[in-house]
Amino acid sequence: MKREIKWRVLLLAGTAALSLLYILPSLPGFDAFPSWWRRYFPHEKLNLGLDLRGGMHLVLEVQTDKAVENATERLAAEIRRVMEKEKVAFEQVSREGIDRIRIRLKDPAQRQAAEKLLADYRELERPGGTVEEILVAMGSGRSKEVRGLAVSQTLETIRNRVDQFGVAEPHIVPEGERRIVVQLPGIREPERAIKLIGQTALLEFKLLDEEDYERKLSEALQGKVPEGDQVLYQRVLDEKGNVARRVPYLVRKQAMLTGDVLTSARAQVDSEVPGRFQVGLEFDREGARIFSEVTGANVGRRLAIILDDNVYSAPVIQTKIPDGRARITGNFDEKEASLLAIVLRAGALPAPVDIIANLTVGPSLGQDSIEKGIQATILGGLLVILFMAVYYKFSGLIADFALFLNLILMMGALALLRATLTLPGIAGIVLSMGMAVDSNVLMFERIREELRLGKTVRSAIDAGYDKAFWTIWDSHVTTLITALALFLFGTGPIKGFAVTLSMGVTFNLFTALVGTKTVFDWMIRRWEIKRLSI
Repeated sequence: MKREIKWRVLLLAGTAALSLLYILPSLPGFDAFPSWWRRYFPHEKLNLGLDLRGGMHLVLEVQTDKAVENATERLAAEIRRVMEKEKVAFEQVSREGIDRIRIRLKDPAQRQAAEKLLADYRELERPGGTVEEILVAMGSGRSKEVRGLAVSQTLETIRNRVDQFGVAEPHIVPEGERRIVVQLPGIREPERAIKLIGQTALLEFKLLDEEDYERKLSEALQGKVPEGDQVLYQRVLDEKGNVARRVPYLVRKQAMLTGDVLTSARAQVDSEVPGRFQVGLEFDREGARIFSEVTGANVGRRLAIILDDNVYSAPVIQTKIPDGRARITGNFDEKEASLLAIVLRAGALPAPVDIIANLTVGPSLGQDSIEKGIQATILGGLLVILFMAVYYKFSGLIADFALFLNLILMMGALALLRATLTLPGIAGIVLSMGMAVDSNVLMFERIREELRLGKTVRSAIDAGYDKAFWTIWDSHVTTLITALALFLFGTGPIKGFAVTLSMGVTFNLFTALVGTKTVFDWMIRRWEIKRLSI
């Protein structure tokens, strides 16, 4: 018996000491600790949520129609290449609307050959057409799949960008069919974060239409754009970083190369312009092969480097570039070049996103929430401690010890698991404090009944714990099941409440059934108590 009590005491002391070790970095004055402490012991502070720490709350809406348009455009380009390969003559293969493709044949006699090629594309439906034209559309099932993939890919891309941006404990979750909620606690550069998250980052390399370029460009600016071409602009900035003028370019619609073959993008000093930066690019093996072929076949022509329909530069191809390297030059400073490199490394968004809600929570509001939460926790705790001490006397003080231990273990676990404490999380802590007292009330009332029956103190305590065990166990398990459901199906604030509630319930079982019982057993063995203050 004595050995068993000793091990229980060591277990309680060890868990409490470990919890305090993880709580310590979050306490005032920790910055004064010596540097060697941070090398050997935990030094990371408890993560505070957006409502406590301040930061940004964004609600984004993915333009899923644009994702379907892009998928249809790629499908049209693929059909165009297959028909050229199989020698099926056509005048035009173009996208119409969101999800339709119109194929105009040169010779109606080749319609059967074209239909045979299109039979391989099972996702296409046939809404209509004529003898010389075939009209196909993306099926509803495929369209729904593209929309879903656009949202999931956007979610993952934004998460990758935020991770590289260096935000601790971001909260990025889908909401509904097209929306994404992004919470960035402690963010200090909201404008830069919005630019990072919302930039589509579609990188394309397109050749200029240089045959009779000046005349075609002049006509295009008047609305007569040649088929297969488009007008894009380069923004020329002044010394203050404002757009001084926009230079038009007439480029081919078909991209020779896109950013999905990038393996690396990094900011580097522009050797030609002192004080300016550029973004160096490296392609994968397939991208390097395509880039080599494009530059080799078009020496002397200009190749526009385009990001989100903005021309960054249009250099003349001087020679074949076989090593798969390129660069984006512009009026960049170091921050702008680094941000662009992050966006390109993390990948392009599959569809544009609209920011439909942008809430910035200031640190003063977060500090106020912390103070109110701490005040509520302290007040609630003091009232509970006072009630237990008055109603259950010395046994109530033992229950208060278990309550205090429960709080220490909970905060230590939050710090250890790098969980985020939110205002609803504080509410979960307060609720678990009430449940901790409830467990002790059940056991103490049982002990009182056993003492009234004339049992000894030791027998009454043992019987009280044994008879109350399953009642306490059932109530805690059902609460854990509820907390699990809240965590699985709830949003961010609800999840925070569920986490602290489940932790509090778990540690309450330990402190109530092991902690207080150990104190009683130790007292009885040491002093052989004949009368219990309860």
